[in-house]
Amino acid sequence: MTIEIERKFLVVGDAWQKLATRRIAIRQAYLASDSDLSFRVRVRDGSSAQLTIKSRGAELRRSEFEYPIPTQDAEALIAKRRGSIIAKVRHEIPWSGLKWEVDVFSGDNAGLVIAEIELQHEQQAFEMPTWIGVEVTGRRGFYNSALALRPYCVWSQRQDAGRVA
Repeated sequence: MTIEIERKFLVVGDAWQKLATRRIAIRQAYLASDSDLSFRVRVRDGSSAQLTIKSRGAELRRSEFEYPIPTQDAEALIAKRRGSIIAKVRHEIPWSGLKWEVDVFSGDNAGLVIAEIELQHEQQAFEMPTWIGVEVTGRRGFYNSALALRPYCVWSQRQDAGRVA
């Protein structure tokens, strides 16, 4: 088991794009969830897949269990999903000794761009890039499991996305 300590932010502008060192196409789907856990299957670049179990809360610190699975099995599980498929391209960006991940969503979540940074502990200091906007850590609507059930395309006020819970 790993503990994931992650902060999430909306992205402002496109200055981050020239800094990306790696891009990964991701398709993922949620299989089941309850008040405590979510079960996700993810395919990366069409060539590798994993099953992930995460504690469900949208807090800064969450438990995470990840297991590699055959891509063919992942595709079969995606077909049995709850809600929409989450499609995005993840861009990895090194910044001041840490790695930011900027997810550019497509499909039902097109137009949404979120940056994430994983930390060693909750109080870890880090330099904020200029392209980072409003923090959305803990706002359930911005978590992939919520986006699968209520995609960005149905939000009534996208321009005020920072207020979505």
